[in-house]
Amino acid sequence: MDIASILRPEAVRPAGHPTSKKRLFHEIADIAASVYGLEASAVLNALQERESLGSTGVGHGVALPHARLEGLDRVTGAFLRLERPLGYASVDGQPVDLVFALFAPADAGVDHLKALALVSRTMRDANICTKLRANSDPATLHAILVEARATRAA
Repeated sequence: MDIASILRPEAVRPAGHPTSKKRLFHEIADIAASVYGLEASAVLNALQERESLGSTGVGHGVALPHARLEGLDRVTGAFLRLERPLGYASVDGQPVDLVFALFAPADAGVDHLKALALVSRTMRDANICTKLRANSDPATLHAILVEARATRAA
């Protein structure tokens, strides 16, 4: 599994200024609907339900919201680079500006965990985060994410 198999280029976006976590989740749900054909309301509900269990803000300005969804046949994702950091109740109390959302089939089991681990390792890399924060072009952001793990695997 690699990021290229999870993240389509059209699911990578610079985001404006969501004013709340709920607005951010709406943007993520809209991307999931337009790129992967998922039901936006189901994505929104699943993200909010997961978030109610504990914050997916992992620290250092990064959030990894994720949810399991019926009707999905493989793990997919969306990436947003926020122009202005958003308060997110992260583990370190810092606002987030890099958001990598994952959507997994309801019965994904180990694939969901593998994808979450892969994205987590990628987003913990300070050099990758610096590059992501320095760019706003969706194609460039996608290339940074895809190449980050590919070069490590070689």
